[in-house]
Amino acid sequence: MKNTTFVTKFGDSIIAVLSCFDRVIFKGYLPFGGDDHLNAFADRTLGIPRKDFLPGLERMSQQLVEHAQSMAQEAGAPYHYLQGKHSKEELVGQIARDRGHPQGLLAVLCCQETCRTVKLRHGANRPRLEFAFRPQRALYYYFLDPEFGKVHVRIQTWFPFTIQVYVNGHDWLAQQMLKQRLGFIQEDNAFTQLDDAEKAQKLADRFSSLHWQTQLGRWARLINPLLARGWFQGQRYWWVIDQAELSTDVIFRDSAALKPLYRRLLDHAAVNFSAQDILGFLGRRLHPRFDGEVVTDCKKDRWPGARIKHRVKNNWLKMYDKFGRMLRIETVINQPREFKVRRCRLRNGVRKMVWCPMNKGIANFYQYQAVSLAANFRYLEALSVVDDPAPCCQQVETLVRSRKIEERSYAGFNPAREEDVRLFQAVLRGDHCLWGFRNADIRRQLYGESECRDIRRRQSSAVGRILKRLHIRGLIAKIPHTRRWQTTASGHQLLGKIVRLYHHGLATAT
Repeated sequence: MKNTTFVTKFGDSIIAVLSCFDRVIFKGYLPFGGDDHLNAFADRTLGIPRKDFLPGLERMSQQLVEHAQSMAQEAGAPYHYLQGKHSKEELVGQIARDRGHPQGLLAVLCCQETCRTVKLRHGANRPRLEFAFRPQRALYYYFLDPEFGKVHVRIQTWFPFTIQVYVNGHDWLAQQMLKQRLGFIQEDNAFTQLDDAEKAQKLADRFSSLHWQTQLGRWARLINPLLARGWFQGQRYWWVIDQAELSTDVIFRDSAALKPLYRRLLDHAAVNFSAQDILGFLGRRLHPRFDGEVVTDCKKDRWPGARIKHRVKNNWLKMYDKFGRMLRIETVINQPREFKVRRCRLRNGVRKMVWCPMNKGIANFYQYQAVSLAANFRYLEALSVVDDPAPCCQQVETLVRSRKIEERSYAGFNPAREEDVRLFQAVLRGDHCLWGFRNADIRRQLYGESECRDIRRRQSSAVGRILKRLHIRGLIAKIPHTRRWQTTASGHQLLGKIVRLYHHGLATAT
């Protein structure tokens, strides 16, 4: 169990903490770039007229459908052609129950969908092949894999035969724990009980380092026979991570321990987490040139299951309760280039480790894990100020009283004074979780930015004295070898409670 302030604080009610990938969606693309590359493939590689390209694809599309029907027949699995709106998950779940959950292929579904494919258009001198979106058949293969549990693989039946693979880290972990003979209870995509949470976490940490190129290639060859013959013989898919969810589950002993706490956690996140806080949790700062949206959406219409979602562009940070006894913090990455990671790059002829945007290649899977874990635990750390069970009267008294150190007296703070509460809010800002804060950061929050250098100097001196008063009470600490400060665990608890008391009254502060 990871030793965080939140887990330490509510340790008596928590039985396990597990961080694990949940839904992961990979996409595989054959190595065809834009329209020019496509036309060159038809002209030079295949050596056929461009008008013959589409009829050839029509034959291949039918081959993929016949291959799917043949696989379903050999496995004794149903093949369904679906029209209109259907819940594929419910249909396959019913099929799996009817068939007794056999390993291997469970079902194949064929649907009409609009996908990126190719069209033949009129050109100046000759027809031209161009990529366009058109309706076509898409095949969904549903497997119960002995290594990964529930898996589904989707392939579009027209060029460029893009493949999508869905896996779930919790299902994979369940299979690994069965092999290790570790006891657990799984409900849906979560574990409500773990006999050995530490071993389960070590297994879960291996998920991102599996041989994904080999595994994804095996699934691609299984459903796409065109890779072994014809025009695309010898071609290989290039794989990317289209979406990745990593969840941190805090499992409580029972619903009575979580339910009253969760309501307060939800209210605290909805009221107190600003755009700066949310960006800070995700490892970013709010820059004046930031061109995206930071949106918080809170839904309380059902208990359990109420959730809050913070969205930064197309990446999300979510909190919700599962089954009334599990608190889940989840980071969902759809746009990895919004995150910066350390990579080795060539700079002026010298290879250096530099910060650069994270990309979608499967080689970055371990970076997805590191970024998501950091976001989840920053969020948990920020929530640790809620519902402190220890009485804080004595702490407030030490905050109010003046302190004398080395014959020098340091004034106390007034929790009912607006200026002091603004100071506490400035110190507790979420973006300070990453890099801490400087004197100038607090000065701007309290006084704004003055154009006069003398005024800024006097304000900085005042802030320095204020920070010293917080420091001697153990509420902030200096980051070694820097001019930055960070809020201590006791500072988060006490100052967070005072801010809640000032803004929301006694009913929500306790």
